[in-house]
Amino acid sequence: MAAIAFSGITKRFPGALALSNVSFDIRSGTCHAVCGENGAGKSTLGKILSGLQKPDAGEIRLDGEVVSFEDPRDALASGVAMVHQELAFCENLTVGENLCLGQLPRRFGFVQRDVVNARARELLSAIGASIDPARPMDTLTVAEQQLVQIACAVRAAAKVLVFDEPTSSLGADDAERLFALIDELKSRGVTIIYVSHRMKEIHRLCDDITVLRDGRHVATRAASELDEPALIQLMIGRKLEQYLPASMAEECGEERLRVEHLSRDGAFEDVSFTLHAGEVLGLAGLIGAGRSEIAQSIFGLERAGRGTVWVRGERAEIRSARDAVQLRIGYVPEDRKKQGLVLSMRTDENSTLPTLQQFARLGWIDKRREGAVVRRLFERLRVRARPDAVTAELSGGNQQKIVMAKWLAAECDILILDEPTRGVDVGAKAELHAWIDELAIHGCAVLLISSELPELINLSTRILVLRNGRVVGEVARAAATQEGLLRMMTGTDETLPAA
Repeated sequence: MAAIAFSGITKRFPGALALSNVSFDIRSGTCHAVCGENGAGKSTLGKILSGLQKPDAGEIRLDGEVVSFEDPRDALASGVAMVHQELAFCENLTVGENLCLGQLPRRFGFVQRDVVNARARELLSAIGASIDPARPMDTLTVAEQQLVQIACAVRAAAKVLVFDEPTSSLGADDAERLFALIDELKSRGVTIIYVSHRMKEIHRLCDDITVLRDGRHVATRAASELDEPALIQLMIGRKLEQYLPASMAEECGEERLRVEHLSRDGAFEDVSFTLHAGEVLGLAGLIGAGRSEIAQSIFGLERAGRGTVWVRGERAEIRSARDAVQLRIGYVPEDRKKQGLVLSMRTDENSTLPTLQQFARLGWIDKRREGAVVRRLFERLRVRARPDAVTAELSGGNQQKIVMAKWLAAECDILILDEPTRGVDVGAKAELHAWIDELAIHGCAVLLISSELPELINLSTRILVLRNGRVVGEVARAAATQEGLLRMMTGTDETLPAA
């Protein structure tokens, strides 16, 4: 008997059919991958199973019994829990309080904080995380918040666990600990549903694979029967050829950005580099190496304590993001939902936020001109959404394209991209890679931060390696290998050839 059986699951949203008559079974005690492009319906299916949404048609059987959940608490009572791609916490509470929500230990009406922290340490230790339970949630990095969410799900002792892109913000070490945890959960008989775009993870963890495309079931097969090219072809409906950047054949132009001895206490120290027109400069480093912090300081989100920034040969005083935008510097942040988008606004409104003054006339926005620009941007980036759609309802890949559309509209010629393809499927990733390459060909200077070393090596003209907040080396693309970069990032080898 299957642990979970989906039968004819259909879910509609305004203007979109998210799932259409989806049916497949999941074997008990296995890790079952659900794959597909952004918008294929993977997360929607997980949300239906975990009680966050209700299907319009179809039924779910859990161990042979038909179930219908009103909310996540109802699903949890039946043994189903979910680790969401979209992190959701009470950010004004501590890590321990979030982990014990709904079960806060009290004595004489007061919360026993020592008991809360002890329980939280035990839960975090179970997944190999060393996070102080007394820290407020809003002080944690995205990766640390992801670990806390995983600990929350494990706390529930569920018999079915849904993981939706759980490693999208985790470093290699944390990801390996998660994989070991999943193996252990399987050995206890827990059924795992694993939603991911990362092919290596899927083949490392999963016994069976289900592919969804445009909300419809395409195939369910044993993982051993599908190699990576075959799986990608099922996901996107076509073969995906190896992408080779055309910008590599172009000569770099004039200096656009120069950073000299930039430092911020506790984040990074004495960082210097140059970035030229038509160049993609990669930043490699482990989580905590200072990559995002450097980007934030250049863009004016966080003030550097020391050092100088030069833009197009002139010393720049960037005190805020407004200053950076005026210098035609764009920034695609790691966390698009918190820093890149206003999720409650429409997609067209998000796309023109930094450039509204271009469409203003006598204090009013010229909607016709704005709409024409937005339509061109959406066509160029192949955004699969209506301009009047609410941004929160879009898939992760389309949301990321909206973030990038803002800086196309602003005509930025210096662009900082922090994890631009995090949580994006292989088809959308190829489109974004081509877009980055197109920008470089047309003279844009790109600073690319990515935890995916193949992406850095494939796209970058040269790669700057960071460790513990300091630059420890620079590698030409032709000399870069994953193993070599990892050795530099971890400090086990610093002998790679420089650019």
